This record gives sequence, structure tokens and C-alpha cells, in this order.
Amino acid sequence: MAKQLPISLYGGAKDAARVQFAALCWRVKKGKVEILLVTSRTRKRWIVPKGWPMEGKTPAASAAREAWEEAGVRGVASDSCLGVYSYMKNSRSGTPIPVVAMLYPVRVRTTEKRFPEARERRRKWVSRKRAAKLVQQKELAKLIVGFDPPEARGPSAPA
Repeated sequence: MAKQLPISLYGGAKDAARVQFAALCWRVKKGKVEILLVTSRTRKRWIVPKGWPMEGKTPAASAAREAWEEAGVRGVASDSCLGVYSYMKNSRSGTPIPVVAMLYPVRVRTTEKRFPEARERRRKWVSRKRAAKLVQQKELAKLIVGFDPPEARGPSAPA
């Protein structure tokens, strides 16, 4: 598989971008996969951490950085995109912007109490099924329910 190269934003304004990189933060607890959701800043809806491309970072690295900033997650992001979902984001001017978010799995090693957006968001560990019910985007819900990391199946489980 080809290694993902860092992105350059040279010549493009950050607010002109129409793609975001999202983190599907996950862990295995008591043999079950759990997903970490956070609240959005303004409307307090349950979402996955996501943000705009970052100069010089790969999409997976950008997703991992968003996981840190929005959820206090320290973990390992996979270079393999799970899929994409779309939604409408309100711009600062109030104009809705169509956004396509590319979802990258981030296996959580630890969560910190102090992180950049800790005072602006809540976070919650839930099952894949519960996470799919809590998020608003149907495409994202399908990606969450279908997420089945090989690391979670154990050594004797079939692929």
C-alpha cells in the first residue's frame, strides 16, 4: 500500500476547504468495541472529532490531532480511511457549507483530563450501536456500525 503524503494548503484558504478529516476513536473494554463521542461546541450534538486539513500533516495525522484537541485522546491513527460521510456546516457568516468528512480509526491508548477543548465539550464512551443512534449523519452511523477492527477479534477469531 502507498504511504499517504502530507497535505499542503499552499494557495488555499482554510475556510475555502470542503473536506475534513474525522477520528473514529475506539477501544476494547470487556471484549467489546467502544466508540468515543464528543459534543459539538455550539449545538451540543454527539459527533466524532473532526477538522480541516492541516499544513504538512497526512489526513490520518490530522484526524489524530483533532482527537487530541476535541477529546483529549492519545492514540494511534490508521492510515486507512474507513469511508466518507457528508454534512452541512454553518460558516461564520451563517452560510451552510457542504462538507465531506473522511473517517480514520484512532485506537485510543489514553484519554487526558486536560486538553485544548475540555471546557467546551463533553465526551462519552458508548457501544457501536449506541454511537450510531446518537450521531445525526446516517452515513456516519453506517460506518460506525460496520466498524470491526481486527485487533478487537482476538487471536483465534476468524477474519
